[in-house]
Amino acid sequence: MRFVTATQVRFGIVGIGNTLVDALGYALLATLGVPTFVANFISTTAGMLLSFTLNRNFTFRAKDGDIRKQALLFFGVTAFGLWVIQFGVITLVSHLFPGINLLVPKGAAIVVGLFWNYLLYHYVVFRNASVSPVPGAAPADSK
Repeated sequence: MRFVTATQVRFGIVGIGNTLVDALGYALLATLGVPTFVANFISTTAGMLLSFTLNRNFTFRAKDGDIRKQALLFFGVTAFGLWVIQFGVITLVSHLFPGINLLVPKGAAIVVGLFWNYLLYHYVVFRNASVSPVPGAAPADSK
């Protein structure tokens, strides 16, 4: 029994890459004197664009899907995970454990967000369309 699939390993590699792009891009822009909001917006956008491209082509290998639909779903899922799920987890953990170090709720939120992103990218955004072996036949159920 495999605990980690090749797709999950690729997802982790892509996650590390886009996180580095975000963090290093932000640090560079902030160091150059770019205002915080603008630096963060540029760096997170660059990270999300890289994430979409690599997850589509490398992680889930979904190059044949409708790129516009995938892009809209990807950015919706990602934004909801970052701005709603993470905020909710941070709030919940901070409420359950008052006085806890600020990084603990954020870390918990990141972990929940990773699961959220992987599951929705896999089953919704980049899901493989079932291919019928016979033209006109109903597609086989995918697992």
